Amino acid sequence: MESYAGPTTAVAGDYLLALSSGLVYMTVCAFRARAAHTPRRHRRFETQEPGSPMCSTIGVSGSSSFSSSGPTAKKTKQAAAGPGPSAHLKVCPQGFSCCTLEMEEKLSQQSRSDLKEPVSRLSSNLQSTFTQRHLHFDRFFRELLDNAEKSLHDMFVRTYGQMYMKNAELFKRFFQQLRRYYAQGGAAVNLDAMLSDFWAELLERMFRLVNVQYEFSDDYMECVSRHTEQLRPFGDVPRKLRLQLTRAFIAARTFTRGLALMSDVVNKVSTVSASPSCVRAAMKMMYCPYCSGQVALKPCQNYCLNVLRGCLANQADLDFEWNNFLDAMLSLADRLEGPFNFESVMDPIDVKISEAIMNMQENSMQVSQKVFQGCGQPKPSKAFRTSRSIKETGFTGRFRPYSPDARPTTAAGTSLDRLVTDVKKKLKHAKKFWSTLPDTVCVGDRIAVGDECWNGTAKSRYESVVMNSGLANQLSNPDVEVDITKPDMVIRRQIVILKEMTTWLKAAHSGNDISFENEEDGSGEESGSGCDSQSCGPDTDIYFSTPAPNNKPKVRLVHTDEKTNGAARSGVASLLLPLLCLLLVFLETHWR
Repeated sequence: MESYAGPTTAVAGDYLLALSSGLVYMTVCAFRARAAHTPRRHRRFETQEPGSPMCSTIGVSGSSSFSSSGPTAKKTKQAAAGPGPSAHLKVCPQGFSCCTLEMEEKLSQQSRSDLKEPVSRLSSNLQSTFTQRHLHFDRFFRELLDNAEKSLHDMFVRTYGQMYMKNAELFKRFFQQLRRYYAQGGAAVNLDAMLSDFWAELLERMFRLVNVQYEFSDDYMECVSRHTEQLRPFGDVPRKLRLQLTRAFIAARTFTRGLALMSDVVNKVSTVSASPSCVRAAMKMMYCPYCSGQVALKPCQNYCLNVLRGCLANQADLDFEWNNFLDAMLSLADRLEGPFNFESVMDPIDVKISEAIMNMQENSMQVSQKVFQGCGQPKPSKAFRTSRSIKETGFTGRFRPYSPDARPTTAAGTSLDRLVTDVKKKLKHAKKFWSTLPDTVCVGDRIAVGDECWNGTAKSRYESVVMNSGLANQLSNPDVEVDITKPDMVIRRQIVILKEMTTWLKAAHSGNDISFENEEDGSGEESGSGCDSQSCGPDTDIYFSTPAPNNKPKVRLVHTDEKTNGAARSGVASLLLPLLCLLLVFLETHWR
């Protein structure tokens, strides 16, 4: 099925074909109806007596224009006495009719299927669209992770040789944790802690390589790891990469989760059953014209709108949170195109990590001296005796500089920009989907716009006021009895889910992941890098947009500057002077 591009007139036309054609073998009944009101001398054929096969066999056919298969096509014989009074009908107007009570019940059952069909078809189209987009994004992000790991492995084998091969499991574990975080979020992996552990372990291994002439105990290396942030052996790369990865991963996983949620919400809402009063109203609009012999008569447009808005009142209430959710998805999509671009972060990650390693190599002497001062002088290695031992370790005194070859810039046969551009169009088209369903259905060639239409009782103008969308507005619906005090709980649950997901999307838009709380202060705020509108703007450097944090503890000083102190002293002096004068006057009086 082609991807969803908004409600279409073709689907609406199909639905109203079902409304007007009724799937009932009533052509014979129409002839009998005309014959009953035509003088015998003007009839072109001799009508049969009541009970004849012409009106005694009225059947329901399953050739629905909205179903590929439909119910089993068959005729159901009814015990009808022929055209005559309809005193026992419950739905259709009283008067001349060739429908019996039993036939009316059969048509009501058919009306339930006919009413569900347009909602199911439009919903299925929408669901299919976003199921496909979810699969495209998810496959793209996962393949991008795989490509990044392969690119790093190939480059590090060429650049660092055996030194990398002996430590390759560290990098393999790094990518495994990234995949796990993408799939399960902060509940499974604390991204900040994982990145800190990665750099601490990388420092430990490199520190041993650049100081192969010493022996280091586990306690000593633990001391080295504790001072990783203060030593900053890898320069500013760990901080920058943490910021990039946090924003990009939170945005990517939250966006794909939102796409998956859309399909789930549409699926659940489309399964909501029509109420009995809705089925009766639909049957009256679809099939009562046939019972009166008016086969070609179409429903009035406003009549159709009132029936559909009454039947889909609960679905229309979904629209507010649905539109808020779509707005949040569109805003996060803009982030994916700009500062939180997952592809721009993962594609050069091998170069970034290699840059950190080169920083460590170039500053190895300064780093080592700081470690020796803070953790103590290590013991010389007993195994380190000859220059030959250096060669056996594989360390030649310098790491070879990396040479970044051309790396793949796409995954899953596409790029992130193309995926985002496509999905933004679909998201915009899906707005107001639920509240506009009645308007989508009640258009086209299958309804009558003028006065020559079926208004529920006769062929005449529809005089009633058209109700607004939503459950609360159906209190005075003239065509459908709607209990506004009993909202559908399935739909209410989906409203709550959409509202919650919108909160997650807005948090991701700021670079925060609210899947777990900040455990340091217990405040319950979102964890993550945080991002305001300025620092995450489209013109900001994607990689190094946030200034380096000051690692020194922030202390709120009590004292003020010199100007403030001077002003304070002046104020005190000005207050003391009048007091001294009063004291002198008092003493002078006392002495006298």
